[in-house]
Amino acid sequence: MGADMPTSTTLAELAARLSRAGFISAEDEASELMARAAGDIRLLDSLVARRLTGEPLAWVTGSTSFCGIEIRIDPGVYVPRWQSEPLARRAVDCLPATGVAIDLCTGSGAIARTLMVNRPGAQVVASDIDARAVACAAANGVEVYRGDLFDPLPRTLEGRVDVIVAVVPYVPTPELPLLQRDTFAFESTLSYDGGTDGTDILRRVLRESPRFLRRGGVLLLELGGNQAEELGEDLARLGYVDVSVLSDEDGDVRGIEATFAPPPRPSPASGGGRSTRRFRKV
Repeated sequence: MGADMPTSTTLAELAARLSRAGFISAEDEASELMARAAGDIRLLDSLVARRLTGEPLAWVTGSTSFCGIEIRIDPGVYVPRWQSEPLARRAVDCLPATGVAIDLCTGSGAIARTLMVNRPGAQVVASDIDARAVACAAANGVEVYRGDLFDPLPRTLEGRVDVIVAVVPYVPTPELPLLQRDTFAFESTLSYDGGTDGTDILRRVLRESPRFLRRGGVLLLELGGNQAEELGEDLARLGYVDVSVLSDEDGDVRGIEATFAPPPRPSPASGGGRSTRRFRKV
């Protein structure tokens, strides 16, 4: 906060106002809003008014921090959650220094940008179906293509990709009303709705990834609940092995990691790919 910040609105006063309105991280939000206003009290009033309606903080301030990287967030673009950070970090670990990665449903490009920053010698491409997301990801420096999952990506990537990472919609349709009350006052169900059991798009990614992954390439998917088990048969049938279920510190399932290694000569007796599961806290 600069020395010329109007004294009529202090950090403590703004934090108290936000707290009274029910915002849990009131002091942190107040700090971000005041930093964004940079001493302009009228702008600050406007920003606060927007936040008090429930508009996502990142839309109001224009950015958020993801894996320690400042990511531009345009209004209408899905805001990356901290729950996705372990998946992004795991993707970095799996991506060779000069490897190739695809980030599906990239949104603002947060995961793609994380890969680019940590693996500057790698090729990272992304896709999203939403025009606003594509524009935002491009503004964050990501090579991004507009279209449905793999459809818009260059064919030259086929069979060459080391890592595919995806945070696709995976909330079961019947559970959408259970999300935070004001979620859809601003955000679209497009970012959340994964079909009847939440696995519709997840299964599509499983089916379509083998065309792009090299043998030994890694697929990383964010998911939740029992979805890892529900995808087990698909994973084995499609040639994914060494399947790991990624859990957070509370033991909640956050994603899966699987290696693409189809048997050289499939036969009815082979039983498909082998699949082992282990829990790893991230």
